[in-house]
Amino acid sequence: MEDRRSARSFGPGTRVEVRSGYGSSWARGFEVADVDGNEYRLRRVSDGHVLPEPFDSGELRREAPAAGA
Repeated sequence: MEDRRSARSFGPGTRVEVRSGYGSSWARGFEVADVDGNEYRLRRVSDGHVLPEPFDSGELRREAPAAGA
């Protein structure tokens, strides 16, 4: 299985999944809006809203390709 966290540098527009607060699950539907050092500002794809809190690279991974893609 591919480790989608191996490339810890995500540029603006990169579709990512975010580790949930419960540890082992990942939430889809986000993209990188801005990068400031090791912090990432995320945009929710569904409505374009930029989330107010930054995320660390350890909380992100590249979004998995859609099933059948």
